[in-house]
Amino acid sequence: MTKTILIATDYSLESLNILKKVMREKDAAEDQNQYNILLVSGYDTGDSIRDLLFNTKSTIFNKLRPQEFCDAYGIIRNKYSHLINKIVCDIFTGSFQRTFNNYVKAANIEEAYYSPAIRSKGKGKFDLIPYIKKCKDLESREISLEVRGRLPEKGRLAEIFVEA
Repeated sequence: MTKTILIATDYSLESLNILKKVMREKDAAEDQNQYNILLVSGYDTGDSIRDLLFNTKSTIFNKLRPQEFCDAYGIIRNKYSHLINKIVCDIFTGSFQRTFNNYVKAANIEEAYYSPAIRSKGKGKFDLIPYIKKCKDLESREISLEVRGRLPEKGRLAEIFVEA
């Protein structure tokens, strides 16, 4: 059976620790389901006609998502290939709870995971956690992350594999 999971992210390497923890838990429980993973960040597209006409998801992702993030989630996808059907990066551009609820229904999302340690700030990003908490159709869970200031090889792909 295929289920869809939403993971709130800011497209930093630290935020992939949420995905890693969730997949580790599912693997330890010997879960037989396949998962479609949506890595979602809130993004304010603005109200400028120029921005609305000429910004596509790919141009927004080029601003928000570093290449190391794509490499790291590819490694996680390979490690848990028996659990992960596909991983999709997406942005939520709405500003109302009702819009988020419709997004959840349309994508058939059953579970959501987030961490208060990961805060989406800057470059038009906004935090999805309040939307996730208020959504009644969604089973959500907070994942506690220990974001350490001094990691070996800070800013490198190895950061995702440091055990907390």
